[in-house]
Amino acid sequence: MIERIAGTVAAWRGDAAADGYVDVAGYCRSVGLAEIAEHGHVLTPGRYVGAEAVEDNDDDFATKMQALTEKLGEQMAKGAELDAVIRAKLGGLGYEF
Repeated sequence: MIERIAGTVAAWRGDAAADGYVDVAGYCRSVGLAEIAEHGHVLTPGRYVGAEAVEDNDDDFATKMQALTEKLGEQMAKGAELDAVIRAKLGGLGYEF
């Protein structure tokens, strides 16, 4: 990752050894001072870089949502088990609730 950032900065500066600079949504964008002034000199990257375009279709969403729902159910069951263990341990110390 460091090499990628260093290469991008070198390209942006116009170093001869670097590949040409290209704006990449979600990663880097070169903006002028006028645009920065329009944003009140706020340098939050999201204002300028934007987000990477992600392709997603309904089939992928349904599959991902099913997997996430199953994982959440497993984690909630494990959480209930841990709650019971904690209550038992505290009860053994005389702290019941």
